[in-house]
Amino acid sequence: MDDMPKSDEQLNLAEQTIRGEIVQVVYASEDGGYSVIRVQDKGGRLHTLVGGISGAHEGQEIEATGTWINHKEHGRQFKVSASKFTLPCTADGIKRYLSSGLIHGIGPKLAECIVDHFGDDALNVLDNFSARLMEVPGFGRKRLGMVREAWERHAREREVFIFLQSLGISMAYVRRIYRRYGDGSPEVVRNNPYILAEEVDGMGFVMSDKVAGMLGITGNDPRRLCSGVVYALNRLAESGHVCYPKEDFIKYAAELMQVEEKDALSGLSLAVSDRLAGIDAARPEHGIAPTPVEMVYKTQLLTAEKELAFLLDRQASHSAHKGRAILAVNAKTYVSLGPEQHEAVLAAGHYPLSIITGGPGVGKTTVVGDIVRRANMAKLKVYLSAPTGRAAKRLGESCRRTAMTIHRMLKWDPEKRTFVYNSKRPLSCDLLVVDEVSMLDIQLALFLFRAVAPGTTVILVGDSDQLPSVGPGTVLTDLILSGAAHVSHLSKIYRQGEGSRIVSNAHAVNSGRMPDLSPVPKSALSDFYWIEQDNPEEVVKTITNMVRDRIPQRFKFNPMRDIQVLTPMNRGSCGTKAMNEHLQAILNPDSKGKPHFLFGDRKFISGDRVMQIRNNYDKGVFNGDMGRLVFIDHGEKVFKVAFQDGDLVVYDFIEADQIVLAYAITVHKSQGSEFPAVIMPILTQQYIMLHRNLIYTGMTRAKKLMVIIGSKKALSMAVNNIRLEPRFSLLKARLLALRDSR
Repeated sequence: MDDMPKSDEQLNLAEQTIRGEIVQVVYASEDGGYSVIRVQDKGGRLHTLVGGISGAHEGQEIEATGTWINHKEHGRQFKVSASKFTLPCTADGIKRYLSSGLIHGIGPKLAECIVDHFGDDALNVLDNFSARLMEVPGFGRKRLGMVREAWERHAREREVFIFLQSLGISMAYVRRIYRRYGDGSPEVVRNNPYILAEEVDGMGFVMSDKVAGMLGITGNDPRRLCSGVVYALNRLAESGHVCYPKEDFIKYAAELMQVEEKDALSGLSLAVSDRLAGIDAARPEHGIAPTPVEMVYKTQLLTAEKELAFLLDRQASHSAHKGRAILAVNAKTYVSLGPEQHEAVLAAGHYPLSIITGGPGVGKTTVVGDIVRRANMAKLKVYLSAPTGRAAKRLGESCRRTAMTIHRMLKWDPEKRTFVYNSKRPLSCDLLVVDEVSMLDIQLALFLFRAVAPGTTVILVGDSDQLPSVGPGTVLTDLILSGAAHVSHLSKIYRQGEGSRIVSNAHAVNSGRMPDLSPVPKSALSDFYWIEQDNPEEVVKTITNMVRDRIPQRFKFNPMRDIQVLTPMNRGSCGTKAMNEHLQAILNPDSKGKPHFLFGDRKFISGDRVMQIRNNYDKGVFNGDMGRLVFIDHGEKVFKVAFQDGDLVVYDFIEADQIVLAYAITVHKSQGSEFPAVIMPILTQQYIMLHRNLIYTGMTRAKKLMVIIGSKKALSMAVNNIRLEPRFSLLKARLLALRDSR
């Protein structure tokens, strides 16, 4: 071997190859992204190999290409860039291989018996002459059948796994592909690797594109262009767009795929032909462009937008609705209502579809409570719902009755892959109240209104000045601006206790004014604090001190349960990723013996606060749901999360890409939540994300304590920045057209 480099982590850039037998798997991450193995070469020398060596088992032969490094803690290591496995060829290697647990039904004792009898020829016997296993003492026909079946299944699986791994696919995704396509996986992948982006959870276009490259598929292959267009539409949907102007879309897609615009246009034509994409026209009056412009949609979103517009218009135009009954009950109220609030209560009886909107402290909860009370007096069947479990719980507590998430109310059927309640089987309620409607994206809104029965009165509650939904669309804003529903806009502030500054400062920001940042006397307690600091390292130290010591000591809040850090973005030293690693280390350290597991470069420890980051209908958990990691089982390779709504959900280790640590979350992900104490860093380095409704949304998440750490310059930038990237959608235009055609 070449001489080793002298400095820590210094690479010897000349690639080399090591061949030998795996004698020990020291460590393997659950996603197959990183392993440490010991390999004995033909000369008997032991080497430590590190890197993405997924699927390694003791006894296997390996051929690995890479470079030598000196690790500052672990010494000499071979950093693997590529590897492939072969079956062992020595008796000891075969014994280790068969004993590794890979083949169901063959344990260490049986493996020893087989190898002791057949020696180096054991694998050949298993492959081609399995009847000879009867020669092994104690081997009967029943055991022969079991082992033969297990070995044949393993051989088929092994071939598939070797093929998929040769394409650079990690073991976590190899297992997912095999689970989906079985022994036919190689044929599926060879025919069209881009199908993995749509049908295998977590793969995506980028990973599928790498696989395609390994198979020799060129940049302008029709399969790549078509899949790239869908990928571009998915990326735009993740940014909130339901559709996108065609000319701009072609440029965007061409840049993403690194192809010429004519190729991107060809890909769009293919996607439209395959009904993966659709095109509709926007007229000048829609406000998108001064001349007619074609808008590109993902097919599901085009269908959803058209159907939702129809359902909303139908709901708003019902002449008879059951909520009218609340107008006939005794008008005497047990709470004092202001004029705006009283009008909002009456609107629920007058209109089949009405909206109650306004900022914090204006009495939306009071109005909803009075509507529900009157509906009870009128013997109406009332359903209460919200997009998230946290919002539903708050709504239920304020109305003193059960509230459900929209998903739970509609009931997902995992076998039929659809909701139980829909247009064919609507919800059996007279009055439906939905809170936190600013979180409704276009697809969830469609599922909801499909299930609304004719004659049901629907009341939507939300704050249109908050950040829009994480998913595509601006449903609440479009409804308000279209005039399709009656809107009660509450503006008078009621919820503001003596000395309280959270509500008044949130309204100041929403009005374009700087909040009151005056210092609080040390002898007094306030609900709003400003700490001037723009140095990111110092901000991290301050947040640490606040979470671990100062807030728990002074306000008696539990740091693991009550204090939430909200950040404008994921990246950076004060972003969610860095802050979560830092807060995990101080709030839930990886102490000796504490269960934990690694997934890629992320560590999950028993007790961690976590968040679900995408909808999983089968498990009944959804994007933004928060909970605690309460159980880790390395034997079964599963972990359990106790979510705030009380559900205990089981995950396989390879499903850990669905969750993230949640000691710190983005302001976007906090929508629909309310936390006893919120800490929010606002720094000039975050300028790209600083705008008014982000600050406003973050401030309105705090129930009892709000601490902002940052610079006045950064805060002023945010308060004065009302320019938001437009979210393209034609929902408002469709609603206006339907209203005008009545």
